[in-house]
Amino acid sequence: MIGGITFVVLGAAVASTPCERLAGVTLDKATITAAQFVAEAPVPARPARPGAAPAPAPTGPAAMIPAHCRVQLDLKPTADSLIKMEMWLPPADKWNGKFMGVGNGGFAGSIQGLTNEMPQALRLGYATAGTDTGHQTQGGEWAIGHPEKMIDFGYRSTHEMTLKAKQLLTAFYDKPQQYAYFKGCSTGGRMAVMEAQRYPEDYDGIIAGSLANRHIHMWTAGVARSVDLFRRPESGLSKEQADLVNKTVMDKCDTLKEGFLNNPRACSVDFKALRCSAGSSGNACLTDAQLKTVETFYGGVHNSKGELIFSGQALGNPIGAMQPNPNGPGGVYDLVRIAHNDANMDWKTFDLDREMPFLDEKLGYVDAVNPDLSKFKARGGKLLLTHGWSDTGITPENTVWYYEQVLGKMGGNQGDWVRLFMAPGMGHCGGGPGVNTFDSIGTLEKWVERGIAPDTMMGEGQGMKRPLCPYPQAAQYKGSGDVKDAANWSCGSP
Repeated sequence: MIGGITFVVLGAAVASTPCERLAGVTLDKATITAAQFVAEAPVPARPARPGAAPAPAPTGPAAMIPAHCRVQLDLKPTADSLIKMEMWLPPADKWNGKFMGVGNGGFAGSIQGLTNEMPQALRLGYATAGTDTGHQTQGGEWAIGHPEKMIDFGYRSTHEMTLKAKQLLTAFYDKPQQYAYFKGCSTGGRMAVMEAQRYPEDYDGIIAGSLANRHIHMWTAGVARSVDLFRRPESGLSKEQADLVNKTVMDKCDTLKEGFLNNPRACSVDFKALRCSAGSSGNACLTDAQLKTVETFYGGVHNSKGELIFSGQALGNPIGAMQPNPNGPGGVYDLVRIAHNDANMDWKTFDLDREMPFLDEKLGYVDAVNPDLSKFKARGGKLLLTHGWSDTGITPENTVWYYEQVLGKMGGNQGDWVRLFMAPGMGHCGGGPGVNTFDSIGTLEKWVERGIAPDTMMGEGQGMKRPLCPYPQAAQYKGSGDVKDAANWSCGSP
C-alpha cells in the first residue's frame, strides 16, 4: 500500500519502477489502462481541425516534453460514461509539489491539453492531467440519447479527473500536493469557473480565460442569428457594407492607429449615421434591417422581452459579410436536438422565445453562470479571469458580463480573490494583432502562495509590451513616446 492506495500485482510479474506500479492502483469506477515512463521528446504536432489551413512549419528548436510517468485511465462514474483521462507525473526530484488540471476547447472529444497546456505545466514541474470530457467524437450528436454523457461534459468529467489525479499523485510521491491549480481557456474557461462554482474544494487557484461559460446560450444565440438571417435575407450585409461598418468603427476609435482597440469600452459609435437616405440603397449605406443586424452583432442577441441571451462583440472586432445559409445553422443546432432528444428536428421550426427556456431547463447545468462563489472565496481560493479584446471566437463582453455578475452578487470590490484582466489586441486564447502572451501561471502562484494580488500583468506580442490592468482599469497611453513601449503606458480608471 502506497499513499493509502492499494496496488494489485497480477501473476508473478512485478513492476520494475514506481511508474509501472501505478498500473496496479485500484480506483473507484475507473480503470488504469497504461502506466509507463516516457523519455524526453518533442511535443507532437497539434492535429489540424477539419477545414482549417495547414499550420505553418515550426521554426527554431523543437519544444520538448520533459521525461515523465504517463498514466492513462478510463473513468466510468455512470453506466453510460466513458471519460478518457491522462496524467503526467515528473520524477520526484523534478516535481514542484503542485498539481495542475487543464481544460479543453469547443466540444472537446479528445484530450486536447496533450499538445499545449500539459507540456507547459510539466516543464514548470507540475504533475498535470486532462480529459476528453467524456466522449471521443467532435460535434454534438454524441449526446443525443445520452444524458449522462452530457453531464460528464458539463461538469462531472473535470471533477472526476481531479479526484483521480490527486489519488494517483499521492500514490506516486507518497504525499499530497501542496497546491492545486486549474488552467483553461474557452470551453476550458467554462470548466474552470464551473469548478469554482460546484466544487470549490478542488483547486486553490484557477485561471479561466475567454469564458465559454454561457455555452448553451452562446450556441443558441448563434442559431437565432442564422435562422433570422434565413427568414429575413434583406438584413444581410455585403462585403462592402461590412467594410463600411468596420472602417467607421476604426476611424473613430483607433486613435493611435494600432489596428486594434486598446479599450473598446472607451469608445461608442452611432451606426445610424450609415442609414440610407430616402430612396437610396447600395453598398455605401445600410437599410434599417441591416442596421438591426449591426446592432445585434455589437449589442447581443435578445429575446422578444429584451432579455439578453448572449453578449455582442466588442467594438473593433470586425463584422463580416452576412448572407443567408440555405442549409441553416449547421452543427450548432445539435444542442436543440440534444435537448429534444431528436436527431431529425427541423431547424426551420426554431423559435428563440420558445426554445431558450426549454434549453435552460434541459441543459442549463452546462452553463457555468452561478455568480455565488462565496465557498470558493471562503476557503482562500483565487480566481484569475482573462480575455482578449480582439477575440472574435467568443465575445470578450461575455467574460466582462460574468465578472460583473459575480461582483453584483457578492458585493462591491472583490479584488482580494478575483480579478479580471483584458488583453488589448489578443484573439481567442492567444494570437491577434496586439499583446497576446502573459504569465498567468506565475501571477496566480504569487497570489495563492505569497498573497501578492496582481495589480498588473505584463503583456507582450507583435513587438510590443503593455501592462494589463485589473478591470475596469485599462492601460492608458501617456501621450508621448513609442506606443509599443510599456514605459509609455500606465493603468488608470476609464
